Amino acid sequence: MPTITLPDHSRRQFDHPLTVQQVAAAIGPGLAGAALAGQVNGRLVDTSFVIDQDAELAIITARDEAGVEVLRHSCAHLLAMAVKGLFPTAQVTIGPVIEEGFYYDFAYERPFTPEDLEKIEARMVELAERDIPVVRQLMSRDQAIALFESMGEQYKVEIIREIPASEALSCYRQGDFIDLGDDLHPVQGKQLRAQHRRVVLIAVDNNHPNQPPHGILGSAFPGRTTHRHDAWLLPAIVHDHRPESASLPLP
Repeated sequence: MPTITLPDHSRRQFDHPLTVQQVAAAIGPGLAGAALAGQVNGRLVDTSFVIDQDAELAIITARDEAGVEVLRHSCAHLLAMAVKGLFPTAQVTIGPVIEEGFYYDFAYERPFTPEDLEKIEARMVELAERDIPVVRQLMSRDQAIALFESMGEQYKVEIIREIPASEALSCYRQGDFIDLGDDLHPVQGKQLRAQHRRVVLIAVDNNHPNQPPHGILGSAFPGRTTHRHDAWLLPAIVHDHRPESASLPLP
């Protein structure tokens, strides 16, 4: 019977293990709808994380800094999914969150054009509207290598080979798209759409050796906007691909 201690020091006792999302629902429907992740005993986890013993829990929403990170992480995942749908031969590499947004590197036969970016932006909005469920799968390193080799994702294979063989890997499947991940579960489209965002992407070419040649950057922030496209907000203008310098003041 786990006892959950909340940030206000109140406690809730349950007679069975339950997920972070179920705890949020027990507190109230508004919090359940806003929940993006949870912080369990100081560890940031997705809302499907099962709590089976006493724990301290904070429900993470878009008002929290960690919630913004989850949204950016989810946008990066959605970006990769859109690119693979439009350009099937593009190889997906890494797509971390950066200070003012997110980026993803791709190995593709040519640079992405402004016309490509418009198509990718539209596909991201379309995918978000479809609200495709995101499913987490745990795999061994060898299973993940075999999977991504079968997909022709050689950059992912090389990344996975650097991970210790004893470490279980998280993969996230959304429709036909699957990618590596961590404890932060990408949120579904309805939660992204609830933040009233707009997609604006910037293409950059990498000049660094041993890196995939083409990158796409964007930015995502929570909150409502009166922008002409009220589905997404990506206000940052990014001039450099390197995360440490990819941040400028908001307009």
